[in-house]
Amino acid sequence: MPNFFIENDELKAAISITGAELQSIYNKSNSTEYLWNANPDYWAKKSPVLFPIVGGLKNNQYHFNGKTYVLSRHGFAREKEFEVVQVSNKIIQFILSSSDKTVEIYPFYFKLTIEYSIEKNKLFTKYIVENLGTEEMYFSIGAHPAFKVPLAEQTKFEDWYVEFNAIENADIFPLTSDGLLENNSIPFFQNTNNLQLKKELFYKDALVFKKLNSNKISLKSKSSKTGLTMQFDDFNFFGIWSAKNANFVCLEPWCGIADSINSDGNFIQKEGINKLNSNEVFIRTWSIELF
Repeated sequence: MPNFFIENDELKAAISITGAELQSIYNKSNSTEYLWNANPDYWAKKSPVLFPIVGGLKNNQYHFNGKTYVLSRHGFAREKEFEVVQVSNKIIQFILSSSDKTVEIYPFYFKLTIEYSIEKNKLFTKYIVENLGTEEMYFSIGAHPAFKVPLAEQTKFEDWYVEFNAIENADIFPLTSDGLLENNSIPFFQNTNNLQLKKELFYKDALVFKKLNSNKISLKSKSSKTGLTMQFDDFNFFGIWSAKNANFVCLEPWCGIADSINSDGNFIQKEGINKLNSNEVFIRTWSIELF
């Protein structure tokens, strides 16, 4: 499928029509590609959009209005072909609307717009969810961008760290082999704003946080001036993940979260679910600043 582009004097981004998925974030000032290369030996995605669920459902099922529906992990948007509106060379919108096929597995009428824009050395990703139906709509949405680590030549994965803009004391919530949240959290951050990257961190899947104090996270190395800062306001959950022994790290702001092992499948009561009344609009934006 073809890619579409936005570009200015400092950066260039490519996005696929399939899944409205970022394919490239290139910084002209230091001639650096920031996104993972999607090596299928590790993980064949780059930056999927998670909608209308984030993570997995117990038994891949949920219940709504007396019916049971089957929905695979992270939902269906990442596999769908979007409509494209090239607003300008610096702004592009990708639109996915409900259809007869989506209603079979997700009984809501919606319009999802994913807008990418650039300003100087920043890339902005905006999610706009509209309820086109006459009833209340329930959904989750989240980001899953994979950034190349190491970002600079002559450095290695372990030279890089994640820096938070606030002191954290957050627990992590372990995932089962089925991708469900365990009942008990594990203490993780203790009065720190720094996470040193090590590949062993992700041998048991993602680091899942239910509440961070930070709204900015930076990927840095003491061995390089290259890096990035992600800003994510009003995202209640956050994941950090890499495939086993892969050279990338995903920084994932979420409005939603996987089911727990105790989930009863009631979609309305699902943890992290968002509700939209008829004709209401939900908007969230995250951004990355390249340096």
